[in-house]
Amino acid sequence: MGERALFHFTETSDACIKCGKCIPVCTIHNVNADEVTSPRGFIDLLGAYQRGHLELDKNAKAIFESCFLCTNCTDVCPKALPTDMVIEQVRADIADKYGIAWFKRGFFFLLRHRFLMDTLFKLGYVFQTCGFKIKAEINSMQPRFNLPIIKKDRLLPSMGKRSFMNSYPENIPNGGKRRVAIFIGCLGNYNYTEIGKGLLEILEALEIDAFIPKKQLCCGAPAYFTGDFATVDHNAKKNIEYFESFIDEVEAIIIPEATCSAMIKIDYEHFFHDQPEWLERAKRLKNRIFMATEWLEQRTELKELLASKGRSDLVVTYHDPCHARKMQGVYQEPRRLITQNYTITEMSDPNACCGFGGVTMQTENFHFAQAAGKPKAAMIAKSGAQVVTAECSACRMQINNAMNEAELDVVFKNPIELIAEALRK
Repeated sequence: MGERALFHFTETSDACIKCGKCIPVCTIHNVNADEVTSPRGFIDLLGAYQRGHLELDKNAKAIFESCFLCTNCTDVCPKALPTDMVIEQVRADIADKYGIAWFKRGFFFLLRHRFLMDTLFKLGYVFQTCGFKIKAEINSMQPRFNLPIIKKDRLLPSMGKRSFMNSYPENIPNGGKRRVAIFIGCLGNYNYTEIGKGLLEILEALEIDAFIPKKQLCCGAPAYFTGDFATVDHNAKKNIEYFESFIDEVEAIIIPEATCSAMIKIDYEHFFHDQPEWLERAKRLKNRIFMATEWLEQRTELKELLASKGRSDLVVTYHDPCHARKMQGVYQEPRRLITQNYTITEMSDPNACCGFGGVTMQTENFHFAQAAGKPKAAMIAKSGAQVVTAECSACRMQINNAMNEAELDVVFKNPIELIAEALRK
């Protein structure tokens, strides 16, 4: 048993009253209706593991890697048991015992080294048409043939010609009245670059100076959910040190990505539980970290500015990312901004997990992600909306694939993109 475990698994297991409130909302249980792949099943097994009654064999590994970490269970649990966090902890033990697959190790290595990632994506952009059919209208691509881990019917985000951070100067003056920093996230930086462009347009309209910190690294979420704690430790410390160097020169660090924001604002604290110095440094930063729509709605006159613009005929439905609504309480803010110019029709369960689930779920366990995506695609179709929106590029990647499989003629856009489009009128 690893010494770094934040939670005593037996304490969590003993505290579970087996009420079953978690079962109906559990993403994996809804697609794999087995008691072991349910929140109370997970924590029972973790308790047995800590007591020495369960070997961390390949069967246990498969069970613990089946959780989507959607936090639905913690949201409804009467005792707020941290099921997602104990699973994140045991995945580090799994990584120690079984290692991490070569393609994941390669990916996480790139997440530590921005220059190498930039170079790889430049090469990827040049050669992507060799292996993929590009669907430019939805920023996506589809393999022309089966690839390792990826089947040819899979929809993936396409690569931009230039990353967001390499497309703009570090400092963008817009009047000098106020100044914010932008943490863009990996998918927003390399794939969905219109998000960052739209955010800069919004800040320009508000006369708020933009600072794009060029030395920012991946937040570490993909590695954290996989159990690669060495990469998390490296990236989190580098980011904290870097943020501290400019935090007094900006009002806030705004992030148009729910997962990145939750990782930096919340999960850094969880991760540094046994490193007091870094825990305190992470805590000192958290009050300056905001999701983009959260800060724009609460701290600026953007809503009033949007109200002065014309309304669009587009009907929009909003998906609540797990790391936005359940972890950060952000769900009203994007809706308040969007409704100024668009009609929102709510899907039947906007809070239901889309099924992204992290790197392992998107590779070895993609059949689970597919199964979880089908009901979300059906909700979107039933809403009658022309656009589905969420402030999370991981959700975008997953939902785009689910809609492609369901043959839906619906476009996904980040709320930042929709707001920027409204401002252009």
